[in-house]
Amino acid sequence: MEFLLNTNIQFYILAYMVGGIPFGLLLAKIYASVNILEEGSGSIGATNVLRAIKDKDPVLAKKLSIMTLVFDALKGVFVLLVAQALGLSESVLWAIAVLSVVGHCFSPFLKFEGGKGVATGMGVSFYMLPIETLIGIVVWFIFAKTVRISSLSSMGGLVAVLTSFYIIQPNAVHAPMILIAFFIFYKHIPNFIRLIKGEEKRVV
Repeated sequence: MEFLLNTNIQFYILAYMVGGIPFGLLLAKIYASVNILEEGSGSIGATNVLRAIKDKDPVLAKKLSIMTLVFDALKGVFVLLVAQALGLSESVLWAIAVLSVVGHCFSPFLKFEGGKGVATGMGVSFYMLPIETLIGIVVWFIFAKTVRISSLSSMGGLVAVLTSFYIIQPNAVHAPMILIAFFIFYKHIPNFIRLIKGEEKRVV
């Protein structure tokens, strides 16, 4: 068990565990007495928090949805900040970023189920790739205001981040960001199936 004394390994475990904290589930249960795992898509993310609570209390639903988005985005950033303050390398920071998203998507607190990884992915990518992520956020916002389908908005923003990353930093190591994109894409497969069937709901 000596490997657990390695600082990098400790941060990898911390990133996965913190990434797995289901803020949406906790906030909905504490403030609205709603189990979002049994409502809507069953996801723990901000969109499902909004859908699950909106009929009960629209104002509270928006507040909890925003809080979920912020907390999910910041949980990976928190670990990155501490790791960088301790002087850990960029490769370790990227591993922390990936594991934060993995933790959210496959939470150890939810029998390895979890959310879609969008907010957590946005948070860590903004920390590592601020310009590229800002471009992705703009694209996401455009999709969100026009198409109004959360999954399509997320994919549009994700593609924009990846594309701009390749254009702005063609010689960088792109594998960690590709991994993050893969996990987010994988978690959205049920959404794509609903899109094909015409059953994917719009955010109103």
